[in-house]
Amino acid sequence: MRRQISALLTLVLAFMVATFLSTSTQQSVFSESYPAVVCPPTLKGLSSQISVASTKTQFQWLENRSTKTISFNTLRYAVPKDSLVISAQGVTPVVWQSRSSSWAGGAICSGPITSQWFVGGSSDITTRGRLIVINSGLSEAIVDLQTYSENGAQPIKSLNLPAKSYTAVPLDSLATGDKALTVHVMVRAGRVNAFMIDELGTGLRALGGDFVNPIASPATTLIIPAIPNQLPKKGQKAAGSHTLRILAPADSDAIFTLELLSADGKFIPVGFNSRKILAGGVTELIIKPNLSASAFAVRIKSDEPVVAAISSNVTINGRRDFLWSTPVPNLGPMTMAVTGLAPLIAFGGDSIAVKAEVTLINGKKILSTISGSDIATWRVPNAARSITIITTSPNTYAGALVASSNGYGYLPIAPGSVLARVEVPHSNIKVLNP
Repeated sequence: MRRQISALLTLVLAFMVATFLSTSTQQSVFSESYPAVVCPPTLKGLSSQISVASTKTQFQWLENRSTKTISFNTLRYAVPKDSLVISAQGVTPVVWQSRSSSWAGGAICSGPITSQWFVGGSSDITTRGRLIVINSGLSEAIVDLQTYSENGAQPIKSLNLPAKSYTAVPLDSLATGDKALTVHVMVRAGRVNAFMIDELGTGLRALGGDFVNPIASPATTLIIPAIPNQLPKKGQKAAGSHTLRILAPADSDAIFTLELLSADGKFIPVGFNSRKILAGGVTELIIKPNLSASAFAVRIKSDEPVVAAISSNVTINGRRDFLWSTPVPNLGPMTMAVTGLAPLIAFGGDSIAVKAEVTLINGKKILSTISGSDIATWRVPNAARSITIITTSPNTYAGALVASSNGYGYLPIAPGSVLARVEVPHSNIKVLNP
């Protein structure tokens, strides 16, 4: 009898231990990786260079059916035509495009996103712009384009893109004859991201151009951290002008206030306090600040979600150009490749305290601390290959201004892709033996 009780106790104890071990070892395991980012193609008549942080960074051509990747073997890669898919591993590549003796502009190469807002471009007779929609996935993509203009919302245009392909949609086909566009790219299926090039001209005369960097979603607070302010030269009466383009896409009108941040202080320009705009229509307003600083920022607060951007007329090498400064997300730790660009980075925020590390082409690293209130600027060294934001103060935003021989451009300081975390399924004997 004692042997039977002992055996039973041993069996119960073994069962309890097995149950405890089974319970304690069923922990979730995650796989973390950065999604590949996509750079836009080089359209006819343009030249394009992509800045990367390492010569060992891997890429593949978008329209190449092979999945084989190759190394860049250079820190600034000239793209002859096709779009590139880059395994950047958390470093954001930057593309810089230009038309010789006409304009230049930049954009960050980004991962797939289901919603992008482009506040910029026009559909009148002066436009030569394109909306480039890219499907980097292995299946067909379906994309809807909702366009707004000064005349309200336009009919939705749907696109079907084959796997690993792109299309360039002329902006004058989205709201023919209208001047002020905002385009919402909505992805219904596929691995899609988009880029907009706004280029203007009359006849043989070029009027400048730029990339229009996207906004993820409408918001009640928007920060545009880097807007150029070219001071008038001797004999000139005025500096370059600025135009705010703003849209409240929902059904309700919006009341917004625009606050200007600069080294001269912060203030609300005349006419921009509690300004009302009608829902569904794109509104443009002229800003003429009298500032001594070379760059400024704006903060827009609205009672309804809005999207907005500011276009600035500039002169580069005696030629007319323009650029679009767009809102950015809150600044956080990140790394961006800047080979060959030497940008002027403007930080906006109430109290700015940023620690950044610059990696030079020769591999040397330099630590920099940027501090200030309202706005602070920092010139990245010419020999820089990448910048890393190590720490940053809360509610701080950053954008970059870049000058080249062909034109002037703007870049948002934001990551092209963020770390994705996926749970790895674990084996369970119950699957085979319920």
